[in-house]
Amino acid sequence: CMVLQLLRRRLVPSLLAPGWLQGALLKDCSIAQYSNYELDLNSSCTRFNSSLARPNKMSSKTIQREWTPPSGVDQQGPGALMLYNSLLDEKVPFVPAAGPGSKQITWYTCGPTVYDSAHMGHARNYVTFDIVRRVLEDYFGYSCLFVMNVTDVDDKIILRARRNYLLQQYCNSGKSVEEVRTFALSAVNAAHAKQAKKVEEAKGLVAAAEKEGGDAAAARLKLAELAGALKNEEHKLGRVEEARGALQALQGSGSLEAVVGAGGDYAAEALDRESGAGVTDAHIFRAHAAKYEREFMEDMTALGCRAPSVLTRVSEYIPEIIAYVTRIIDNGCAYASNGSVYFDTQRFRACGHTYGKLKPWAVGSAALASEGEANFETTEKRCAQDFALWKAAKPGEPVWDSPWGPGRPGWHIECSAMASAVFGQVMDIHSGGEDLRFPHHDNELAQAEAHYHTEGCRQWVNYFLHSGHLEIEGLKMSKSLKNFITIREALKTFTPRQLRLMFALQPWNKPVMYGEQARAEMRAREAQLRNFFQNVEVAVRGQGDQTAAVQRWEAGELELAQRIAAAQAAVHTALCDNVNTAAAMDAVGDLIKATNIYLAKQQEAGKPAQALVLGQAASYVTRVLSVMGLVETPADKPGFSDAAGGAGASDGKTAAVLDALAAFRDEVRALSKAKAEPRALLAACDALRDATLVELGVRLEDRPDGKAVWKLDDPAALRAEIAERAAAAAEAARKKAEGALDRKVKEKEKFEGLAALPPIEVALADKYSKFDGATGEPTHNKEGAELDAKARDKARKDYEKAKKVREPLAKALAADPNLMATLDAEIEGLRAQLAALTTTTSNGASS
Repeated sequence: CMVLQLLRRRLVPSLLAPGWLQGALLKDCSIAQYSNYELDLNSSCTRFNSSLARPNKMSSKTIQREWTPPSGVDQQGPGALMLYNSLLDEKVPFVPAAGPGSKQITWYTCGPTVYDSAHMGHARNYVTFDIVRRVLEDYFGYSCLFVMNVTDVDDKIILRARRNYLLQQYCNSGKSVEEVRTFALSAVNAAHAKQAKKVEEAKGLVAAAEKEGGDAAAARLKLAELAGALKNEEHKLGRVEEARGALQALQGSGSLEAVVGAGGDYAAEALDRESGAGVTDAHIFRAHAAKYEREFMEDMTALGCRAPSVLTRVSEYIPEIIAYVTRIIDNGCAYASNGSVYFDTQRFRACGHTYGKLKPWAVGSAALASEGEANFETTEKRCAQDFALWKAAKPGEPVWDSPWGPGRPGWHIECSAMASAVFGQVMDIHSGGEDLRFPHHDNELAQAEAHYHTEGCRQWVNYFLHSGHLEIEGLKMSKSLKNFITIREALKTFTPRQLRLMFALQPWNKPVMYGEQARAEMRAREAQLRNFFQNVEVAVRGQGDQTAAVQRWEAGELELAQRIAAAQAAVHTALCDNVNTAAAMDAVGDLIKATNIYLAKQQEAGKPAQALVLGQAASYVTRVLSVMGLVETPADKPGFSDAAGGAGASDGKTAAVLDALAAFRDEVRALSKAKAEPRALLAACDALRDATLVELGVRLEDRPDGKAVWKLDDPAALRAEIAERAAAAAEAARKKAEGALDRKVKEKEKFEGLAALPPIEVALADKYSKFDGATGEPTHNKEGAELDAKARDKARKDYEKAKKVREPLAKALAADPNLMATLDAEIEGLRAQLAALTTTTSNGASS
């Protein structure tokens, strides 16, 4: 430690030659220019990477990634578990820190910042890593000490709690709706000007990046991320404009709820600027965080995520955080300034560490930093890249005492301190969303290495895993973009299994599009799985006593057994390849298709399917699904199962089925005694199938041979199918009524057009002057001369043509003298029918 201090304070500056390089290290802290150098204590000299030959030129910087493989990685051969490690952005063999033979692993995941309801972007992260965790535990057999934090002290929580409180107080202060609307509109206009400026700044950064040269990979990465940031800023501007338009439309006619819904966030931000410093009640912040923490935990339970082994809450680890910061200061990598403490990125590099391991191309770019402490402006920092470890107390914020004065933890320090409190100076896996790479995770790594500097720590995390964004309309789903769908909203439309399937069918480290295509694929896969299990169960159920069944294997069974073995090999290969659950599910799908083909061939040949080989196929599919959390495993429900304990809970289900059977019998008997028509009996049968049994989780399918087959299923899924069929039937009826109305209106218009025609004598007056009183045919031409025989033939044809045009109206009036009134009544009836069907269709879609 004394040698390091001496080198840092005396030798390092003197060794930094030439002079521009010394100045660069001490004054210009851009990692894009000077990052990769090491202190060699054996030779007492500083070695710089040769790629840093020229100063102040990003073009001279080549991205070099840093990762030290755990002991035993070089011993891993083909078939080893590979994980995509963000420290290198490539797949590497996974070996626990405890050694290649160990099954004990440590895993820390960044938990929620509990300031609002969790959305589907959060579900993407937590369900995805729940799947990966289950695969490691239940398939590869690792015992995982899994730690998740809860951030209950943070800028976002403070701001949201304070703003919600102030907005509520403002709305309850007796202001009229118009006063609230005017204030909100003013706040929106201010937000629009601010956001428009951000868009122009983002455009300037993209333009500058397009002109930069240098390392092609670095330039592409930076430009792509800046372009994405510009897209996000433009989206935010669009949302502000939508809010402004909505508030303008509400002038003189809106309710308070509508006004707050349109511009409440902007009004709250304006109120916070005016009065936020006066909010001092600590209960406001804690109650806000507790509410959303409880909601988040309920959401995770609903999604079937396993609970963590350890839950670390920031507010409960303040002493550990203060001690952690103190040690970083003692190791020379942090400094106090006006009651705050900042991490010293320059000194950190001078100690031989690399800053920005996960996203080196983003270091120094505020536009590429995720929203948080890296973006706040202050004059207290020595370098723009330095970040807060401890933030001095400000009015309107919760505070704790510390050696530097009252204050609260910075954003990044919590994870380093709490994870270290459980794991120490090394962990196997750290996971989180892709947007946390920089600055949060890079700062976590720097803090931990600085804290354990005297122990020689250069790598706190061996494997960093980042889940891909959940995107909607090409943008990541985010609260700041106001394009999110909460987990609770999603669960009104989808089951937890369907959402888990959505993520299992995509690579965990790639972006996922949330839209109709993904939902359609997920539903199709779920239907495939459900039908598979039902078909197998029906085939086995019909065979009765297996001791009397033929067990000899023939070509079909041998082929299916080979397909089972092929699926097992394919699934193993897929899961070893970066836990590729999508490929594993494809292999399962292939096995299901093979099983269905086997069942179809056996049925076509009139042979029973072999129950044992079907059982093997179904058991393996179940195992794969259980590994991904798509079906429950014994570990999800500790203790004895209901089946092992006897009748148990199944008695209730049996009683419900027997009650339904008795009620149906009573109904049939009553109909029979009343000599009801056959259609009444059929209606009772349909009600049993489509209502009674559905609520009991029984699918009853009619077969062409007249024999029905039952299958157990999820009542919610059955209700959804019936609702879809009803909606489709209603839509078909609506279209039919729409067509009938269109035809009837055109029919009336046709008859109205015919009725408006002049009499035949008037219509032909330009050619003929006299007509036969008996036949109506023309007899004289226009000049009054009698028509000769040839002219009479032509005149007869003209008359017949005119008569034929008017004939439909004449026939219709002969059949119904009140034709037009009848048509009007029919049109009104069709319009009423169409309106009712349209309402039914809309209600079905919304539900």
